[in-house]
Amino acid sequence: MANYTAADIKALRDSTGAGMLDVKNALVEAEGDRDKAIEIIRVKGLKGISKREGRSASDGLVAVDVSAGGAGEIGTLVEVNSETDFVSKNEKFVALADQVLAAAVASGATDAEALLAAPSGDGTVKDAVEALAATIGEKLEVRRVARVEGKKVASYLHRTAKDLPPQIGVLVATDAAGAEAGRDVAMHIAAYSPTYLSRDEVPADIVENERRIAEQTAREEGKPEQALPKIVEGRVNGFYKENVLLDQPFSKDPKKTVGKVVEEAGGTVTGFARFRVGS
Repeated sequence: MANYTAADIKALRDSTGAGMLDVKNALVEAEGDRDKAIEIIRVKGLKGISKREGRSASDGLVAVDVSAGGAGEIGTLVEVNSETDFVSKNEKFVALADQVLAAAVASGATDAEALLAAPSGDGTVKDAVEALAATIGEKLEVRRVARVEGKKVASYLHRTAKDLPPQIGVLVATDAAGAEAGRDVAMHIAAYSPTYLSRDEVPADIVENERRIAEQTAREEGKPEQALPKIVEGRVNGFYKENVLLDQPFSKDPKKTVGKVVEEAGGTVTGFARFRVGS
C-alpha cells in the first residue's frame, strides 16, 4: 500500500518541478519520506544529465534588465531554455532565469559560455542550471545573452500565450531624444523581427546576392531588358523593407517607416536586440 497521498505528490512536484512518474517512484523508494524523496530525485537527476545532452530544449523564457551604466543605460537580455512548457512556467525555473539574468548583469557576459562561467550563489551559473536540471529531470540550457548600450534603453517582453512566461524579448537603444519612441519601436521589433538596424549594416555580399536573384527572376519572368535596372532596384528595396528596422513600415502607422517615426520625434535608434525562444 502506498505511503503517500495525492497531496504529497502535488507538494513534491510543486517544490521540485519533477515529473509525475519521477515523483511517484521517489516517494515509493523513500517509503513516503518527503525529504528522502527529494534527495532521490536529485541524485537520479544528476546521474541522468549526460543522457539528456542530446535532447532538445526548445521551450523556456526570455528575461530582461535595464540598468544605469556607462554614459547612459545598459540593457541585458537572456534566453533560458527547457524541454517543455510545463517546466518553463514552473516557479523554480522562473527563479533560475532571474538568477541567470542577475549574473549576466553583474558579470557583463556577452555570450553563453562566459555567462555559464559567471559567479552565481555559491558556485557558477552552470552549477545552478545543472542543479535544477537534476531535480526537474529535463535538459535546461542558457542559450544566449545580449547587451545593448545607449543613452536610453527601452525594453519589451511579449507573451505568446497567457499561461506562459515571456517568449519574445526586445531591447532598443536610442539617444535621449528618441527615448519616447523607444517603447513603440521595441513593440514593433517584437512583431516584425528585423535583422539589421540600417542598410549600412547589411553585408555587401548579401545585398549583391539579392540583386543577382532579383535580376535572374526578372529575366525568367520575361521582363524587358531596359526595365531590369528599375525592377532589380525595387526588389532590393523590398528586401530592405522586410529586413532593415529603419526601412520597415511602422506597425502603428504603416504609411511611415520606423526611421521616419523616430526622426520626427527628433531622435535616433542606435542599436537593438531581439530574442524569440527557440528561434
